Amino acid sequence: MKLVLLFGPQAVGKMTVGQELEKTTGLKLFHNHMTIELLQPFFGFTEEMWRLSNLMREEIFEAFAKSDQEGMVFTFMWAFNEQEDWDWVEKVAAIFESKGAAVYFVELETDLEVRLERNKTPNRLKHKPSKRNIEDSEKRLLASLDRLRLNSNEGEIDKENYLKINNTYLSPEEAAGQIIEKFQL
Repeated sequence: MKLVLLFGPQAVGKMTVGQELEKTTGLKLFHNHMTIELLQPFFGFTEEMWRLSNLMREEIFEAFAKSDQEGMVFTFMWAFNEQEDWDWVEKVAAIFESKGAAVYFVELETDLEVRLERNKTPNRLKHKPSKRNIEDSEKRLLASLDRLRLNSNEGEIDKENYLKINNTYLSPEEAAGQIIEKFQL
């Protein structure tokens, strides 16, 4: 069993790189908006929506880690300036590691201008209905710059299986290829 935790800021390309990893490796893609899109119409972007989303994700992780599946790619945003995000990442990793799974940490970073363009791509809008109001989505993306640090500092992540990719000029296939090569997926 393998778990690839694929993280970075909004519109960095997590889902599209995850889609390529799923195609190439057979790992199942669980992108963060799968729970968000289910709950957001009922609760908006509220604390209750996030509470339920995290609860659902953890239950899925527990069940999946016990399965005979090859593994999973999970995409999410990690706020490095929020201790609760660090704690949550450790909790998720522990769920899989307790079942003997290998956990891989993959961080994507991309220039802001490219992220703003990627925020409007048809693939993103197809899979993330809450992003279809481009003006609102862009406003939330830009507002997060003031309160969240969504990429790590040099040396901050001290994990054996860690890779940071600047995918500003890479295709999703190229980024996925780097991940596959590094971790022999």
